[in-house]
Amino acid sequence: MNQQPSSSRPTRRLAADAAGIAEAAALLRAGGLVALPTETVYGLAADATSGAAVAGIYAAKERPSFNPLIAHLPDLASARRQGLFDAHALALAQAFWPGPLTLVVPAAPGCTVSDLARAGLATVALRVPAHPVAHAVLAAAGRPIAAPSANRSGRISATSAEDALADLGGRIDAVLDAGSTEVGVESTIVACLDGAPRLLRPGGVPREAIEHAIGRPLAIAGDAGHAPISPGLLASHYAPAARVRLDAEAPRDGEAWLGFGPDRQDHPQALNLSPSGDLREAAAHLFGYLRRLDASGPATIAVARIPEQGLGEAINDRLRRAAAPR
Repeated sequence: MNQQPSSSRPTRRLAADAAGIAEAAALLRAGGLVALPTETVYGLAADATSGAAVAGIYAAKERPSFNPLIAHLPDLASARRQGLFDAHALALAQAFWPGPLTLVVPAAPGCTVSDLARAGLATVALRVPAHPVAHAVLAAAGRPIAAPSANRSGRISATSAEDALADLGGRIDAVLDAGSTEVGVESTIVACLDGAPRLLRPGGVPREAIEHAIGRPLAIAGDAGHAPISPGLLASHYAPAARVRLDAEAPRDGEAWLGFGPDRQDHPQALNLSPSGDLREAAAHLFGYLRRLDASGPATIAVARIPEQGLGEAINDRLRRAAAPR
């Protein structure tokens, strides 16, 4: 497979049926790149055991090579062959897998996830996705599959096949189309490395649910200025072309508007994440609405205040990264 991005590289759209799943798995086993659905966002999938295939992800996404990738697996037994699970990691896996939780654990002695996918670290990020199509592809591929979000690095994550094609068409082999994703933000990432689980990235599983499962508060990873130990820890990430202004009361002249909750803004460039104030609905709409507003060409997207609770923590994390200087 040619791993270099090219505008002339044909990208096929595969149906999410038995034939499409089989073709996607065959492409992955051959070292190809396939955008596939998970319950969180579309992932850009490649064979995690192949450094060449993983390099294709970095090339297609134009992704910083020090940012590690999540390896996706069909079940806990497969994951335990790749990583060492302490009591906390095992409790979280049993509580939330399959589902939108990634665990960063020490790599097992027999770990087959490539050094490039792990960014040279002694740890590995693992997830068992809940989406039936993703699960079928993983089972058919028969190996760990690296699958960061199917967009160019730093851009808005893809929540549909159309989003993935818009960013990566001509750069990858295929997109497996199963419609829009359900959760709409990436997985929560928790590090289980030293007996004190740490929250590295908020996401599809709220922190409160994780703390309930392990019976203790989560520590919060600090930023010591070092290279990230998990995906999603770059400061400027998930960024549209437009600037992003957070916690806005109303749009200013020339700004697009991303609202939340009851909103009486009469504005030609406005979308509301959830008129009813439902954080799950807002999470599902977040990346798609940012893409739509960004495509309308504003210099700035003003964003209404989002509650910092439950899935609101993950939404605000993405918005702060989108608004970070770059």
